[in-house]
Amino acid sequence: MPAPVEITLRNMRFHCRVGILPHEAEFSQPLEVDLTVWATPAPLGAITVDYRALYDLTARCVAAGPLRYLETLGQEIAAGAVALPGVRGARVALRKPQVALGGPLDHAEVVVEDGARA
Repeated sequence: MPAPVEITLRNMRFHCRVGILPHEAEFSQPLEVDLTVWATPAPLGAITVDYRALYDLTARCVAAGPLRYLETLGQEIAAGAVALPGVRGARVALRKPQVALGGPLDHAEVVVEDGARA
């Protein structure tokens, strides 16, 4: 069986309400999302996976908030991606760049995988 095709949408940016603190449920904050899928190879010239479907899936899941946990959001996006025709597996990385933890921090990141890469 041929190796799967890897497709990545990197650094999609959204504003949403996500987190367990009261102000996180009330106010939107930036969220960055990477979505990688491993798809069954298609014949030359054929579309393997429609990028628009991947972006729309991510945007719908993010818009469903308020969300308590990045882990849950990542699982929903990954499961939705794996349900698309031709997708064997998915990896979702979610980053909150504005996390107040009392010291220098670029972002907090959660990574979720579903399905198989090969």
